[in-house]
Amino acid sequence: MVSSTPEAIKTELRRDQLVPSRKRLKLPPWLEVAKPRLIPLLLATTLGGMALSEGWPLPSPRLACTLGGGALAAAAAGALNCLWEQDLDGRMQRTSGRALPSGRLSPMAVFAGAISCTMAAAALLVSGVNCLAAGLSLLGLCSYVLLYTAFLKPRTPQNIVFGGVAGAIPPLVGAAAATGHVGLSGWWLFALVMVWTPAHFWALALLLKDDYKSVGIPMLPVVKGPAFTAKAISKYGWATILISGLGFWALPEGGLLYGILLLPFNARLLQMINRLGASPESLDTAKGLFRWSILYMFGICLLLVISRQPMAVQFDIQGIALLTQGISALTVL
Repeated sequence: MVSSTPEAIKTELRRDQLVPSRKRLKLPPWLEVAKPRLIPLLLATTLGGMALSEGWPLPSPRLACTLGGGALAAAAAGALNCLWEQDLDGRMQRTSGRALPSGRLSPMAVFAGAISCTMAAAALLVSGVNCLAAGLSLLGLCSYVLLYTAFLKPRTPQNIVFGGVAGAIPPLVGAAAATGHVGLSGWWLFALVMVWTPAHFWALALLLKDDYKSVGIPMLPVVKGPAFTAKAISKYGWATILISGLGFWALPEGGLLYGILLLPFNARLLQMINRLGASPESLDTAKGLFRWSILYMFGICLLLVISRQPMAVQFDIQGIALLTQGISALTVL
């Protein structure tokens, strides 16, 4: 039974104020620990890795097995993260109502569910895709739980810089699923996600600074303050913008359309970064950047898929032909 005391109401309102983009949907406890809100973006970057490969488009069964296995591995990682941090979550205002700290699920049930999801993911990826994709998915799971959650997060304000490798592995899984190996294009998207992650996560950390401080987690805004964090976000934001432009060459075809459609995405990201730099204490500005950073990465992956469509390839051919003619005309003049 949910408490309706003034303290409980105040806590719930505070959670909504902290991260208003997350409406408090009442998820079943077993689904809540899987962190389903994180999975769609992981699958989107997996699709991006596929779209960058010569093996695109994938046969439907292999595509389904890749995305299904990736979702199961992500769910297992989320459950193990909740299991490892259950005591910490119980002391944080934002997470105290989660399934484990509140007692709605037992640790044994969560552990059994995580192991089941891990085994199912491995079986699905090995049988329906290939061993490399399966191995990379398990590497992503382990790096999130062991490298980031257990080792880096409680020890260094640079935790997400190095721990972000877990979120950057799905593009490699997508590339491996498409071709059986990871090419340079897959590593490009891996690098893009790596530099995007700190800017994205530190915007959220600005919103949750007090919560992290109360339990001694050394997130960058806690250790260095909002102004320093805003400058760090700007550096990684600029790196994201610069690396995203390399997608023009990373794509096997359709790079011209990608480059043109990328411009408004990067312009908006730059605008949000500059706003935060001007007002590093503004929670509304940090919230806006956090929201846009999610849409930005979804947008990049969508552009990669669109750029591999026949119309994009035709656009490339015609655009390059017109550009060549224009250069030739200028040369004659």
